[in-house]
Amino acid sequence: FTPPLMTPLMAIRLTEGRGWDYRWRPISQISPALVQAAVAAEDARFCSHHGFDFEAMQKAMAHNERRPGKVRGGSTISQQAAKNVFLWPARSYVRKGLEAYFTVLTEALWGKRRIMEIYLNVAEWGPGIYGAQAAAERYFGVDAADLTPQEASRLAAILPSPLKWKAVHPGRYVAKRSRRIVAASGTVRADGLAACVYR
Repeated sequence: FTPPLMTPLMAIRLTEGRGWDYRWRPISQISPALVQAAVAAEDARFCSHHGFDFEAMQKAMAHNERRPGKVRGGSTISQQAAKNVFLWPARSYVRKGLEAYFTVLTEALWGKRRIMEIYLNVAEWGPGIYGAQAAAERYFGVDAADLTPQEASRLAAILPSPLKWKAVHPGRYVAKRSRRIVAASGTVRADGLAACVYR
């Protein structure tokens, strides 16, 4: 019911000297364009699964077997929210097991609206930048509520690697990914794939 004061990742990054810019906004004060972009980029079945997208996991495993140098994740927004709030950033079976446990709990207790609200508020969007409000102000000089579809797609495009990729003056890959997310966001909007966030 209350915003997390700090996440384990925030604490780790702070001790690394990366700073800490974190300003909570309720989902009602975050642009629907960012919700749609996040669903389009990270989890197209967000409203229809119960925390785990087994089809996406199978595709990720098949991809990773073919191209072990370019690992692709199959985590849902629910899993990422649970990981970001409760756990540390590491690849291990113990952490994955705890992530599954917390994902089941959050799906049961929070619901989709709260999961999306948490996710967009604690996601890392650059060195010391956490949440939609800090990212919107830092990169575009606007409030999170005023993000355009293009700006939202730029933010969603860097989510997999926010310390490496840039939302402003992006490289060719991020720019291309952003254009795909804008197009996919139109489908999310038209097909109501993010409707569960606003119920």
